[in-house]
Amino acid sequence: MSSDSVSDTTGQGRDGAQHVAVGGDVLFAALQAGSAALQARVAEVNSLNVFPVPDGDTGTNMSLTLRAALDEVGRATRLPAGELLRLVSHGALMGARGNSGVILSQILRGFARRLDDKAEATIGDIVAALQEGADTAYKGVMKPVEGTILTVIRETAEMAGRAAKETPDVNAIMEATLREARASLARTPQLLPVLAEAGVVDAGGQGLVCILEGIMAYVRGEVAGVQRAPQGEAAFESVSHAHPSAEEEYGFDVQCIIQGEALDVDALREQIATMGDSVLVVGDAHAVKVHVHSDHPGEVLEYAIGQGDVTSIIIENMQLQYQEFLRAAQSQEAPPIGPAPLPSDRVARYLADSGPVAKISVVAVVSGEGLTRIYESLGADAVVAGGQTMNPSTQDLLAAIEGVANDQVIVLPNNSNIILTAEQACALSGKDVRVVPTKTIPQGISALLAFNYQAEMDENHEAMSAASRAVETIEITQAVRTVQVNGLAVREGQFIGLLNGDLKTAADEIDSVLQALLEYIPLDEYEILTVYCGEDVSLEQGRELTETLAEIAPDLEFEVLDGGQAHYHYIISLE
Repeated sequence: MSSDSVSDTTGQGRDGAQHVAVGGDVLFAALQAGSAALQARVAEVNSLNVFPVPDGDTGTNMSLTLRAALDEVGRATRLPAGELLRLVSHGALMGARGNSGVILSQILRGFARRLDDKAEATIGDIVAALQEGADTAYKGVMKPVEGTILTVIRETAEMAGRAAKETPDVNAIMEATLREARASLARTPQLLPVLAEAGVVDAGGQGLVCILEGIMAYVRGEVAGVQRAPQGEAAFESVSHAHPSAEEEYGFDVQCIIQGEALDVDALREQIATMGDSVLVVGDAHAVKVHVHSDHPGEVLEYAIGQGDVTSIIIENMQLQYQEFLRAAQSQEAPPIGPAPLPSDRVARYLADSGPVAKISVVAVVSGEGLTRIYESLGADAVVAGGQTMNPSTQDLLAAIEGVANDQVIVLPNNSNIILTAEQACALSGKDVRVVPTKTIPQGISALLAFNYQAEMDENHEAMSAASRAVETIEITQAVRTVQVNGLAVREGQFIGLLNGDLKTAADEIDSVLQALLEYIPLDEYEILTVYCGEDVSLEQGRELTETLAEIAPDLEFEVLDGGQAHYHYIISLE
C-alpha cells in the first residue's frame, strides 16, 4: 500500500506528508504481512544458528511469537491503533518463545507503549514508536550484546528518525529504514567474530529484517492483506505434562479475551477460580486473557460477557480428547506412565529422605519422555515440554507456575534460550517465583537433588543454583552443515561434542568425540558419570559406551538411563 492509498484510507489528503495517519486495521494488516514474510523463511532463519546443531529455532520462535501477538487480537481488528497494539503487545508477551521471541515481544511492547493513546498513528508516531521499541528491547536484556537483533533494531530505528527529518514522504522514510535494517544485519559479523567465523549473519536480526520486508511489501501495495495460518498449524505446541488416571473426569477447556475499561484482574481471577481449575487469568485494565478448565463453559462465558466485550472464544471438550488419546494409546505399545527406574543409590537415598510435602513447588522444562519421568520422580511438581528442540512460551510457563499448589515456586529452564522466557513468566505471576538459571538437563537434575523440603525459598534457591554450577554437561549430536566455529572445522554429518554448551570437537565416531571431550575435564574431581540415551540410541548402546569409558576412568561410577530426547544421541553429566 502506497502512502497515497494510506492517506486515501484515512481521509488525510494526498500530499504524502507526516499528517498521513493510519488506524489499527492498517497496522494489523501490515503486521500480518510481516508475519507471513517471516513464516515463509523460517527454515532459512533457523539455519543461521552459529553451531551446526539440529535444533536451530530462532525463526520458529520469532514466528510463533508474532503469530501469538496477532491471535490475541482475534477478529477485533478495526480498533484504534493504541488499543489494537495493546492486544498485540500482550499476545507477544504471553506467546514469546526463546530469547529472540522475548526480545521481539519487548520491541512490540515499546512500540505499543508509544502509541497507547492514539486512535491513529502518523509516520512521525511510528518512527518514535520504533525508537521506543528498540529502547525497551535493550532494557529487557541484562547484558545486551551487539551484533544481534538488538543492534539491528537500534540502528534501524535511528535511521528512521534521521530519514523522517529529511523528508515527509512515507515511502522514502520506510525505504531508507529497510535499507538500513539490511545493512545493519550485514554488519553483524563485524561485531560478533563468532558469526564471521561461522559465515552467517545474526539469526534474530535476519528474522527482524524478514518482518520489515513483509511490512514494506504491504506499504508498497504488493500484498493486499494476509490470511493468518490456523492455530492448529503451529510448528509445535508446548504443553504442561500431566498424567491423569483413566477414571479422572474431564470437562471443557475454555479460553477467551475480555476487553473493557478499568478491568480488575485480581477480582476476575478470583471469580474464575470458583468455576474450575487450571486457571490462568492475566492482563491489564484494558484486556484480560482467561483460561480455565470447567464443567460449565456457559457459566464462564456468561460471567465474562458481564465484565466487558468478549473475543477469541475457544471451547474444547477435553473428555472427548482424552478418549481419543486412550484409543490411540491402546492401538500401539505406548511406554507406561509412571516413575522411571532410577538405579542410582544416591537417588534412592534422596527419595527415602525427602520428608513431607514441600511448601515450595518446582517447575521444570524438559524434553523427552524418559527425562520427564526422571524429573517427576525427583520431585518436579510440573514439567513443561520443551528444551533444545522446542522452546515453551511465556504463557506455557506461567500456566505451569499458576497451576502448582504452592505460592512459592522455583523454575528450572534447563536451556540458555529459555531463561529470559522463564524470567518473563515469573514477573507476570503473583506468586513468589525464582529462576535457577540452569542451562542443561543435568544442571536441572543436580539442582533438584539439592532441593531441601524443609528449607526456605532463599536457602533453596542458593543451594540449587550452586549445585547446578557443580556439574559438567556433555552433549553429542550430528552436524547439520559444514562450518568453522571456535577454530574447529566441522563437516556436515559428523558427530560433534559440546561441553557445557560450547562446541569442542568433531569426529566420525561417537567414541572419538566423547574421549576428546573427557580430555577437557579433570576426571579425578568427579564421582558419577550418568548417560541419558536419546531417542535414536538404545540403552544397550549406552551401556557399551560406558564400558569404553570405564577403561578411561576406572574410578568413576556409571549410570545409563533412558532420556528419550530428540536429536541428541547422548546427554552426559559428571558430578
